[in-house]
Amino acid sequence: MGRWLARLVGMDSEEYRQPRFVAPDGATEILLIRHGESAPARMDEPFPMVDGHGDPPLAPDGLEQARLVGARLADEPIDALYASPLQRTHQTAAPLVAITGLDPTIEPELREVHLGDWEGGSFRKHVAEGHPIAQEMFETGRWDAIPGAEANEAFSGRVTGALQRLHERHPDGRVAVFVHGGVIGAAVAHTVAGDPFRFAAVDNGSITHLVLLSDWWHLRTYNDTGHLGPFLAAPAPVAPPG
Repeated sequence: MGRWLARLVGMDSEEYRQPRFVAPDGATEILLIRHGESAPARMDEPFPMVDGHGDPPLAPDGLEQARLVGARLADEPIDALYASPLQRTHQTAAPLVAITGLDPTIEPELREVHLGDWEGGSFRKHVAEGHPIAQEMFETGRWDAIPGAEANEAFSGRVTGALQRLHERHPDGRVAVFVHGGVIGAAVAHTVAGDPFRFAAVDNGSITHLVLLSDWWHLRTYNDTGHLGPFLAAPAPVAPPG
């Protein structure tokens, strides 16, 4: 804390003002952006799959959320863009790509949590209908309550490892990373020593701001939606991943 305190000396007395946060030398600012709303799931038309993960495109509202994200970050100094391998993150990044001219680097380890037997869109159906396994998942905070789904520990390990690599590539830099609700939940939980399942329900198009050093992670903002305007009044998704 002392490194950020500023001492101002007046004529008659010393003043100690409340300081503004300054990232430590060598730190990386990481803006985690959840992709815009993706297409609805239909059981008669499962999502296309990429490496075992459902890969829906953005819905029309998601495309507008992506535009608003690009407008929000247009004047921010950003050194690099990253995205998961799934198309909804690339579509969300597209407006900012057009503004900055930066092409996103694919980071495979930042793909969404694998939902096992409930990939392809059935996760949404089972959660909406209150399936007993979905209830167990919420009660225990375990993704792997779903048959064949990724364990929390494995998921958290690959997410934090990937973000640590981004820090190593961009010391003293700022990067925008287009990812998924579960990924953001895992990253925030690691930062604050909390429950990753409880931090996964961020809004589509939201921005979460982390500051990373190798042995010190700091949460600046979580689920920032100030740029989303009318979408703030819309009902929240039933379930976090996507």
